[in-house]
Amino acid sequence: MKVIVSTPTGHVGSRVVQLLIQAGVRPTLLAHHPDRLDPAVAERAEVVEADVSDAATVLRATRDADALFWVSPPNFQPAADPVAWYTQLGANAARAVTENRIGRTVFLSSIGAEKRSGAGEIDGLARTEEYLDATGAAVLHLRCGYFFTNVDDLDSIRDGVIRAPMALDYAQPWVDPRDIGEIAAVRLLGPAWSGRQVQAVHGPADLTLDQVAAIISEAVGRRVRAETISDAAWRESLRAAGFGDKQVEGIAGMAAVTRADFVPEDKRSFVTTTPTTLAAWAQSYLRPALLSTG
Repeated sequence: MKVIVSTPTGHVGSRVVQLLIQAGVRPTLLAHHPDRLDPAVAERAEVVEADVSDAATVLRATRDADALFWVSPPNFQPAADPVAWYTQLGANAARAVTENRIGRTVFLSSIGAEKRSGAGEIDGLARTEEYLDATGAAVLHLRCGYFFTNVDDLDSIRDGVIRAPMALDYAQPWVDPRDIGEIAAVRLLGPAWSGRQVQAVHGPADLTLDQVAAIISEAVGRRVRAETISDAAWRESLRAAGFGDKQVEGIAGMAAVTRADFVPEDKRSFVTTTPTTLAAWAQSYLRPALLSTG
């Protein structure tokens, strides 16, 4: 079986790669920076140095593939338009699926892609869903909740605050990226599915920002409070961090899926619920990271 993995060093992709190797597959990794791969991984995989924004490179790298795990990496160039960027990458993936007759594709999408517009840079993931759907191949869109790793700012936690552009009492799905990787790997390895499918990945529970702060406080052994950032303040902080205007609007626009009037298409169920709790993640990742860096 030839399985292609893009962004193999990411939070999700690295877990997919590990599980494929443990299952006896030698995956093909599309790596923009091959030197960032763990040597133990690189020696058990086919590594292709690839810029996934280049359609010809993607076509060559995915030739004879049986399955594809596609993640669209962000573009951090200040002048980049994230919606246009993700749309371009989605077109490259769909072209590869069509021309190379890839049997199964798992795409890392997001909650909010079902809106199709009005969700900031998630709109680019929605375009990718549409491009992949148009191939007629077997495609699975994983619409994921809010990553635990979005609150791994150690400096903020040391300062005792978690800031996010959402109401303190708004409950939404929070998920460990490694759990997403496990679902993706299982679906890549399982040939008994076809057609266009959507599967949400919701983590174990819907949490408010206040609940997140309380869980992290207990896990790391220091008081952490939650704080809502206004849209204006959020945009200003992004500009101060060096993001360009279109990037700012793309990132800030994702807050549309954390509003009280947003109703997700994909409901929580046994299938969408994954096991790793925020407390377990914080104890295994945040606490050691804080201790190791003082």
